[in-house]
Amino acid sequence: MDPQKDEEGGRSDEKLSVANSPNKSVDLKSARFPFCLVWTPLPVISWLAPYIGHVGICRANGVILDFAGSYFINVDNFAFGNTYRYLRLDTDWCCFPPNLSGHTCKNGFAHAQCGTAMSWDDGIRMSMQSFQHMSYNLFTCNCHSFVANCLNRLAYKGSVGWNVLKVIGLIHLKGQWVSSSAAIKSFVPFGAVMFIGVMMAGWPFVIGWATFSFLLFAWFIVGTYIFKGLIEC
Repeated sequence: MDPQKDEEGGRSDEKLSVANSPNKSVDLKSARFPFCLVWTPLPVISWLAPYIGHVGICRANGVILDFAGSYFINVDNFAFGNTYRYLRLDTDWCCFPPNLSGHTCKNGFAHAQCGTAMSWDDGIRMSMQSFQHMSYNLFTCNCHSFVANCLNRLAYKGSVGWNVLKVIGLIHLKGQWVSSSAAIKSFVPFGAVMFIGVMMAGWPFVIGWATFSFLLFAWFIVGTYIFKGLIEC
């Protein structure tokens, strides 16, 4: 075996190891969230549905990327304000195959079809290039679609079935608030809207809100699991 090639291969493996290293810490002051999903409320929409917000994914150096509009990926300028909630992801649960036969996930063929990545940033870059050619639509192709696409390319937790609903569940069930004040500020507008609505309209307002929430979830369930392909991911 050629010692030089062996040395170059070792250096390449070392670079990939560094690129996927989870040792970098979150820096709230400079808004750096390495290997994280980040979330912030949406104006008006989150006042009515606090479970709906804007989500992004971060590079290994902590820079936030988010699908903020048609043919446009925000870089280091999180749309709609500061991060309120974040979730640190474990790169050990990702699949970074050095070749087509080197998949560590159980869905090697499906992962290859999604587009495999050699590192965390490589997976995000591939999704970024894809979504720079897509039109933004709140109901069919949104910021959650972009994050789900990234997770599929990374085969996070061995899965290539990430979608909008799974991303919402992941960030809300396992994410943490940047501070207690962020949690309060996230729910205060919703509480105010509900209070004013009940005071002015009574129970019909609550029923209307429940119907709105049901229809919203029903749309994403139908578009994700019944009419597959209707919602991008």
